[in-house]
Amino acid sequence: MDKKLEKLINTIMKEAEADGEPVTYEEAKEMAEMEIKANKDCKRYEVSEKPKKKAEKVRKVDEEKKHILRCVKTLLEGMKAEIINTKTETEIEFGYGGNHYTIKLTKHRPPKE
Repeated sequence: MDKKLEKLINTIMKEAEADGEPVTYEEAKEMAEMEIKANKDCKRYEVSEKPKKKAEKVRKVDEEKKHILRCVKTLLEGMKAEIINTKTETEIEFGYGGNHYTIKLTKHRPPKE
């Protein structure tokens, strides 16, 4: 039997005797085991006083995609298309022949082995 359990049994027996309701060693042992088990089941959630700082993620620009989209943009301008919007290095929105188009460039990762 570990020291923690033994100490808790003695504390329970002393407290019960002080209250005028003495308990046997076996009863105190059972109460101590229940108390230890109850404490294991309890999870403590505490809130820090300081707000947590969120790590700022720096967005990496994909230079390869940027180059490809610039080439596509040059081609569209050569075709006399109206460039409406360019979103980072991912997509181009344009008008051509009275219609509205969007070209989105997606870089696919190689399959995992």
